[in-house]
Amino acid sequence: MATKVYSSYQEIDRDLEILKLQKEIDTQKLSLSVEKTIDEFTPSGMVQNILGNAGSFLTKSGLLKNVLLPYLINRFLK
Repeated sequence: MATKVYSSYQEIDRDLEILKLQKEIDTQKLSLSVEKTIDEFTPSGMVQNILGNAGSFLTKSGLLKNVLLPYLINRFLK
């Protein structure tokens, strides 16, 4: 990293304030990440994750539109 040359204490204070705010932001991001990770390892979080992945697979693969939807429509129309 290049050495920065400051011409006043105001510049130093400004950079210190920026670094302090960046540290606070990073701390909050880490805290939220830890909370999300803990939530994903609860039983309800695991079920939601599995259902979300299954739903994503069904919609991306076209299985829902091409197979399941016509089947369900035919079932209800009978």
